[in-house]
Amino acid sequence: MLLLDACETLRPVIRLIKFGVIPLIQAAIIIILIVLLVIDLGKAVMAGKEDDIKSAQKMAIQRVIYAIVVFLVPWIVSVAFGVLTNAGNEQANSESQNALACYSLEKR
Repeated sequence: MLLLDACETLRPVIRLIKFGVIPLIQAAIIIILIVLLVIDLGKAVMAGKEDDIKSAQKMAIQRVIYAIVVFLVPWIVSVAFGVLTNAGNEQANSESQNALACYSLEKR
């Protein structure tokens, strides 16, 4: 019962984070990634050195991998909640369902 009360009071905060902050961060990551890739690869091409181009490509690949990892964090959290929901005994499972419903912003 305590979880249900907490869910109702935290619903606006969860909604703000899930539908406001996380998409904003994801969009910012994409924009920053594109700008940094253009700057780094542009500098390397302007320099014209083979070593600079290879190091810029290596850095670009690393940045893309980091951006993908950060971009997928909300999905990883959702999968973790799903796994935790399916684990445990019947009483723990019903409590987990309530926690998942709170995160999913479902009305009960």
